[in-house]
Amino acid sequence: MQMLSALRTSTIAISLFAVVCAAVIATTQVTTVDRIAQNEREQKAKALYEIVPRSSIDNDLLEDTVEIVAPTLQGHSDPVTVYRARKNGVVTSVILPLVAPDGYSGIITLIAGINADGSVAGVRVLTHKETPGLGDKVDTKKSDWVYSFNGLSKQGSSDSRWAVKKDGGEFDQFTGATITPRAIVGAVSRALDYFAEHRTELLDLTEDKITEVAR
Repeated sequence: MQMLSALRTSTIAISLFAVVCAAVIATTQVTTVDRIAQNEREQKAKALYEIVPRSSIDNDLLEDTVEIVAPTLQGHSDPVTVYRARKNGVVTSVILPLVAPDGYSGIITLIAGINADGSVAGVRVLTHKETPGLGDKVDTKKSDWVYSFNGLSKQGSSDSRWAVKKDGGEFDQFTGATITPRAIVGAVSRALDYFAEHRTELLDLTEDKITEVAR
């Protein structure tokens, strides 16, 4: 009897321990997921507002969005989010998510802000696996190379200036590393072409708004 009682007690204790552990794990997972989501939101906001300063707009970039399908920008047909910056209700610029599939060490993800007039508001690389000391100069912590896009625009889709100097264009390559900047220039160039083709939709221009902007 004593042995059965001890076994029953042990079983109950183990069961309670398992229940407590499961509850702790579930709570930790929920808390962790929420924290990760918040961190991702904060990092995304930081990158977006580096391109379009909060002081220059009167809307929330993270809330003013539109979904697009753009294989030329992403390399796939899944919807992606475009962020719109507004001033007095008018879209002044959009921020497009891009993928450069041809980086030296693999895929490079980035965002490009494009102003309503078709000029580049800014470019930021989000993720890459480029070689430290060479290709990683696309990171603003390593160099100011990506700032060279600011204010630039394209004169048609065949504008030869949009290439690294080694390919006859106007963009500097890195010493010992041409593939990485070539990939970034190509991605931003495609973004400008996409913007030119879809300007009306991206800028949320209805007929009334087109007339208003024209004034």
